[in-house]
Amino acid sequence: MLLKLLILDRDGVINHDSDAYIKSVEEWLPLPGSIEAIAQLSKAGWTVAVATNQSGIARGYYDLAVLEAMHERLRELVAEQGGEVGLIVYCPHGPDDGCDCRKPKPGMLKAIAGHYAVPLAGVWFVGDSLGDLEAAKAVDCQPVLVKTGKGEKTLGKTLPVGTLIFDDLAAIAAELIHN
Repeated sequence: MLLKLLILDRDGVINHDSDAYIKSVEEWLPLPGSIEAIAQLSKAGWTVAVATNQSGIARGYYDLAVLEAMHERLRELVAEQGGEVGLIVYCPHGPDDGCDCRKPKPGMLKAIAGHYAVPLAGVWFVGDSLGDLEAAKAVDCQPVLVKTGKGEKTLGKTLPVGTLIFDDLAAIAAELIHN
């Protein structure tokens, strides 16, 4: 059976975003309905992976142990709802480090595809920023914009052709599960 893969950005899609960075588990607060949406997708047979820029590590705002604790919290909350989170990949680099993983570069999406041994063509990548949508386009993913996080602001920019737009993760879950 073909793997049903959905890839999510983290900050602004799953949890509240902050211009001051999410620096602790206490500051990592899920958006309303996002945990339930991931659990529903998981229970409906979707593999939900996460690709997140985390330049706060390069900037020294928090360390890998804190990042892992945030992701452990995400996994616990989704598990409480009967679902599971797939692979979580992150870019720890700053914007000037010249890495291949920091979105809008598609390195993290390629890593997820490699992990699951699936092609990325047509896989939905959900984000709230232009960088997310550009990363999706670079590897032939379907760019999907949510209006949470920076999404409303991103709506005012020139979006990649064919970008789908949803209010939030719950609306995406409803679409994928019921249609």
